[in-house]
Amino acid sequence: MVRHRKRIGRRRLLVTAVAAMGAALVPVAVQAAPADTADGRQNPVRALEQAAHPLRSTEPGRNTAGLRALGSMIGDAKVVGLGEATHGSHEFFALKERVFRYLVEEKGFTTFALEMSWSAGLQIDDYLQTGKGRARKIAKEALANSPWEREEFVSLIEWMRDYNSRHPGRTVHFMGDDVGAPAMSEAFFGRVTGYVRQHHPEVLPRLNELYTGLRPLDDAFAYLRKPLAERQQLAAKAQEALELVSGRKGSEEAFAWAEQNARSIAQTATFLTMNPGDPESLPAFQRFRDQVMARNVTWWQRHTGQKILLSAHNNHVAYAASEPGLYPKTQGSFLRDTMGRNYLPIGLTFHRGSFLSKDTALGGDWKKFTVDAARAGSNEHTLDQVRYRDFSLDVRTAPAAARDWLNTARPTLNVGTQFPVKPRDVALAKGFDVLIHLSEVREADKLKP
Repeated sequence: MVRHRKRIGRRRLLVTAVAAMGAALVPVAVQAAPADTADGRQNPVRALEQAAHPLRSTEPGRNTAGLRALGSMIGDAKVVGLGEATHGSHEFFALKERVFRYLVEEKGFTTFALEMSWSAGLQIDDYLQTGKGRARKIAKEALANSPWEREEFVSLIEWMRDYNSRHPGRTVHFMGDDVGAPAMSEAFFGRVTGYVRQHHPEVLPRLNELYTGLRPLDDAFAYLRKPLAERQQLAAKAQEALELVSGRKGSEEAFAWAEQNARSIAQTATFLTMNPGDPESLPAFQRFRDQVMARNVTWWQRHTGQKILLSAHNNHVAYAASEPGLYPKTQGSFLRDTMGRNYLPIGLTFHRGSFLSKDTALGGDWKKFTVDAARAGSNEHTLDQVRYRDFSLDVRTAPAAARDWLNTARPTLNVGTQFPVKPRDVALAKGFDVLIHLSEVREADKLKP
């Protein structure tokens, strides 16, 4: 097969990579790949090409024949973690809608999960089930100040609502699996107190007393300015409120949701006793968050029986993060513990392009950043030599030479909420069952008024 035109003049190109935090971009000459040997072990590109399946498009709404190979890789998994190497690139977001549509229509998936607050996810799902409101307004409210407050997610929500209007007997759902701040409104607390009012009114005064000082929780940064002792006391009360609800069952379905909503409040209150500004506490902070996200996904899947496409950063869906010191145990690792082979993580990489991130750890605005072609010796540089512009491959069934290469740690760029960051050594096969590589990405589209 003739190589894509991106290969033309490859050996004459100069590529750059972020060498370290705050460092300048340094041009590095691309070296010619070493000659293939008979078994393909000297140059992994040929072995990777044997496993690669082309992705004809990342855009939703086009012919999905090119996704059949990916569907076969997913198999019978009940939860599919679809990662992203940046939090704000159009192609990553568009691909997620494209894949979700395929999984809904061809493999029986019905839930799109996102690493956003549980309460905000319910707000979006209410719109999907009832049609009350407008997708753009709902997205602007529920996704405010997040990297997902973009046109790509309005497109996803609009498609999901349209699907539900055409399939009233088999609707799709949106869930947020993360801790609840900053979207825990009075209305969300009412999902718990309303249940108690209807089924166990005798304990409603005590429940309201326990939630005093905690609701509404709509400004996490303001809440974190409370003294630690006060936050710890409020977290203990939120846990007591959960136990109060858990001990009083009523209608089975109504009780299950009230208990889970109370659990989300307790999770969030506990999370906010931690200090994200303290580097020494960050690993415990991140571990708790990933554990919560995994528990919420597991609860949803077991309670509803629905198959879930889980959208999150590579560092959350993977079995192991690119920064194990910061992410000692990932959501993907927790899900593997509870779901085994019913969980399947897909990692995404890219060669060059732009994305959204911040230049400060906390607060700040989402800004556009751009990186040039990946540096020789990185995972992305070698992946981009495969003949297809964009492709997927099954890490588990790839040829031995490809698996050997995928099991070796080498520099890989994963960008989260802060940039610049330096590439970290990552063995892709240790984190993912399936890999999708995109040659070039651009920043996600700003939400229109």
